[in-house]
Amino acid sequence: MEAPAVEEGLVRRARSGDREAFEELVRRSARLVYAKLYLETGDAHQAEDLVQETYLRAFKSIGRLTNPAGFRAWLLAIAQSAVIDAYRHGARQRRAAPPREAQGVLATVAAPEPDGQAEAREKARAAIQSLPEEYRLPLMLRYVDGADYDTITLQLGLSSGSLRGLLYRGLQLLRQSVKTEIENESR
Repeated sequence: MEAPAVEEGLVRRARSGDREAFEELVRRSARLVYAKLYLETGDAHQAEDLVQETYLRAFKSIGRLTNPAGFRAWLLAIAQSAVIDAYRHGARQRRAAPPREAQGVLATVAAPEPDGQAEAREKARAAIQSLPEEYRLPLMLRYVDGADYDTITLQLGLSSGSLRGLLYRGLQLLRQSVKTEIENESR
């Protein structure tokens, strides 16, 4: 049986309440959802939290999914909604004044030292984020998450040739972007 047909069967079973089918869908799509959320947030811990939130929402509403073939697009839309909600929630918390006892503690806490690896990772994420949408997830899955070609073709529903073309063109654009950034920094 072909992978998309297997996934559609899992979606149908999950819609009828089969928890094991839903767990298999999570295993098959978790890497894709994490990559999408990490690209959006730039924070591994927040992305992990949002992955959990995404799957919780998906589990609660999978019965309303009408097209099993559109599972991944539906799941990524839920992930995008979770990101937006997290940003809104964060904006509300930033507008609220901290409690009085927290204000004294905040004054005594030193700023964290910048981490070279974290800074390099953030620059790579920002460079990938600046690329056109079609190249972001394949590059993120391959070069940041370390996924193999077979996994990525399954995750994104691409042929091997299409994936190779997207990765090649995406790397070309990424190299040009980095080269331009280095030239601008040296001026």
